[in-house]
Amino acid sequence: MSGTSVSGEPGTEGLRGLLLSRIQDVPDYPQPGVMFKDITPLLADAAAFSALTDALAELCVRHRADKVVGLEARGFILAAPAAVRAGIGFVPVRKAGKLPGATLGQAYELEYGTAEIEIHADALEPGDRVLVIDDVLATGGTAEASLQLIRRAGAQVAGVAVLMELGFLNGRRRLLSALDSAPLEALITV
Repeated sequence: MSGTSVSGEPGTEGLRGLLLSRIQDVPDYPQPGVMFKDITPLLADAAAFSALTDALAELCVRHRADKVVGLEARGFILAAPAAVRAGIGFVPVRKAGKLPGATLGQAYELEYGTAEIEIHADALEPGDRVLVIDDVLATGGTAEASLQLIRRAGAQVAGVAVLMELGFLNGRRRLLSALDSAPLEALITV
């Protein structure tokens, strides 16, 4: 893929190459002029998906996470198996109105309007170290809101890990203050 770079520690070029080879470019989706990065071929490849799960689980261990938060919807697909592999709990962050029972919500700005995400009010314990996992870091709005939710629940942010960062959308810059020195790990940067 031209214009694609990878970040992270040495010795992971094989993983990055495998992941990149399974991410498909879909032109003009969801609208003309957009090049969509489709991860479904990666998910359909057991070896690639397992390697990705291992890499994310290793980040959970490295950052001493007690729980993993997965962001709706593709973040669920990546975060849940990583949490299981790391031997820690998984907490879904959903769009408002999708969780039963008491929830904590956080509104955030979109390009044209606002949205809200929620977690169960009792999903995180005070002092839990929580790693946020998602498929893509784009503008950073959802990730930033999830960090606010984690802290409002009394937990600590262990970091954010994504399969792919769309660097040209500057989500990393938006997250810098919200991360408060916690790491942001992108396995691939496009």
